[in-house]
Amino acid sequence: MKLEIDHKCVEYKEGTQFEAIAADFQHNYPDRIALVIYNGKIRELFKKANRDGTLSFLTLSSAAGHMAYHRTACMMMLKAVRDVACSETVDVKVEFTVGYGFYCTFRNTDRTPEASFLEKIEKRMEELRDQKIPIRKRDTPMEEALQIFEKQGMLDKVQLFRYRASSSVNVYNLDGFYDYYYGYMLPDTSYVTKFHLQRQHDGFLLVLPPQEKPDVLVKTSSREKVFNQMILSTHWGRMMQVQNVADLNDCVVSGKVNQLILVQEALFERRIGEIAKHIYDRPHVKMVMIAGPSSSGKTSFANRLCIQLRTFGRTPHLISLDNYYKNREDTPKNPDGSYNFETIDAIDVKYFNESMKTLLAGGTVEIPRFNFVKGEREKFGEKLKIGESDILVFEGIHGLNEEMSYALPSESKYKIYISCLTTLNIDSHNRISTTDARILRRIVRDARTRGSSAAETIGMWKSIRAGEEAYIFPFQEEADEMFNSAAIYEFAVLKQYAVPLLYQIQQDAPERLEANRLLKFLGYFLAVDSQILPNNSICREFVGGSIFHV
Repeated sequence: MKLEIDHKCVEYKEGTQFEAIAADFQHNYPDRIALVIYNGKIRELFKKANRDGTLSFLTLSSAAGHMAYHRTACMMMLKAVRDVACSETVDVKVEFTVGYGFYCTFRNTDRTPEASFLEKIEKRMEELRDQKIPIRKRDTPMEEALQIFEKQGMLDKVQLFRYRASSSVNVYNLDGFYDYYYGYMLPDTSYVTKFHLQRQHDGFLLVLPPQEKPDVLVKTSSREKVFNQMILSTHWGRMMQVQNVADLNDCVVSGKVNQLILVQEALFERRIGEIAKHIYDRPHVKMVMIAGPSSSGKTSFANRLCIQLRTFGRTPHLISLDNYYKNREDTPKNPDGSYNFETIDAIDVKYFNESMKTLLAGGTVEIPRFNFVKGEREKFGEKLKIGESDILVFEGIHGLNEEMSYALPSESKYKIYISCLTTLNIDSHNRISTTDARILRRIVRDARTRGSSAAETIGMWKSIRAGEEAYIFPFQEEADEMFNSAAIYEFAVLKQYAVPLLYQIQQDAPERLEANRLLKFLGYFLAVDSQILPNNSICREFVGGSIFHV
């Protein structure tokens, strides 16, 4: 059997395990090989090569390898919990991510984990790691799989697979502990070398290495404001009786999804109204600065906030910070010669601050309009003079960065961080990445408003994420308020738009691997018609039909 590996033709015996092949090439890679791409498809290392083809490697520092590390670590933690508790019914729910950790809570008990109990679990995980226990995967008949999950008290998985047409399911086995995972796993426990358990509120954090440093544990900050928003959204989900995909599908099947959408939107509106009240209670605030990562729904949120501010007698003026871009010839460039629009140096910060100082002093300024076709700022905008009731609402990626408004008094500013932080789970052990919601939003919106293909959006997502890590996320805890724009129903709505776009990506395109992952993910959801969405819904910023100019 001939395989093309690293541009070389190498012969192996048919049926050779990928892990054995990876061992022969590990010296070429600084991080441990976690998965392979075999003839265009990702494969786990315990699988075997059975015919000629091309083979490449994915390390723990790749996105797919990093997620495999997370899943395998979670399975080890869950196995350790049951071993320490000496019970098959004690279970843990993986709630959401916080920094470099997963926030977890105990199910079937009101227990708050003591430090001594967590130490025992961590010690047991270390034993599992050192024992190098294989993780076995078996294509299991659906009826048998459901019996296994029911016996282990995983009733949410039983509920989930009611909506799968498949006659079988992949069940993973770690030394007698059985589970299902959405995505690929590592071949044995020795691959998960670094982890730590620490108490957090009513649960605990499973702290794992970051993608870029897969063999190093990085201290995880508390990120209290983000954490509190996740807790609030989790509370909303429980109140609406939708905590996982199966709950949402049940809602669709029973005809209750309309009510679910209305309740979610009402909760959003109440929350936006609370933020508006907080702003009103600060009479010196003249500028609201809204920032958040790509596809967080900044524009729709800003418009809805303006409406709420009007109910308190304020007169808002919504302005995009994009209008303060420098002219194209003055825009900084990346090392490859392309323009860097993400850096704050692309904004004419000095001009912005001078204009705002003039406004605060009672003067009149002209709000510019940036012509993106010409690549220049035009002075054909609105002439503005603010009175006692007026308030400026700015939205842009650098709104929370103090450098953006360095010359303005702190009491005149109110900062809001908005992001899409989903708390919906596939099931108790399978988290939905918050990034997945945003990339699906972006794929759908880019296709509708910019004529961009899904492949183009996926292709530039890495650079978008890099810009967010550098210019947005470091400032999120400096916000006066946070708003989570993730709607519990939105994957069911986005599905009907995203699926055809993802299938348009060619099989041999590098973006097809990510497209396949997203297609599999969306396969868990029953679709919901977007026609029932309110016209001011944040979700409409992406699927279309919004009452706002978005």
